[in-house]
Amino acid sequence: MEAIMALVVGALFGASVYMMLRRSIVKLVIGLILLSNAANLLIFTVSGLTRGAPPLIPEGMQMPDGAWADPLPQALILTAIVIGFGVLAFAVVLIHRAYEVVGEDDLDQMRSTDT
Repeated sequence: MEAIMALVVGALFGASVYMMLRRSIVKLVIGLILLSNAANLLIFTVSGLTRGAPPLIPEGMQMPDGAWADPLPQALILTAIVIGFGVLAFAVVLIHRAYEVVGEDDLDQMRSTDT
């Protein structure tokens, strides 16, 4: 399962870099979304995929007797999702305002209006 996830993470990173190198500012934001999703999947994959196991240790035990899932990567990724959504909302508003002012979504055309 980790090999498949590694291929998915690599494909998402590759697609995000490709999208961020485009001249359209909308494609830049799509690349940022893909990059944040790829980073989240990378953290999940590196932390180890444990399916069907609870992230809790029973009361009175020092270590679980069976399989268990580490809750720290889940908490980190939940925080990253919330922060990524905030950054995405800010970027969409910024792009909308830049498009209203400049009238273009091409980054080269936006650069020529800096006079």
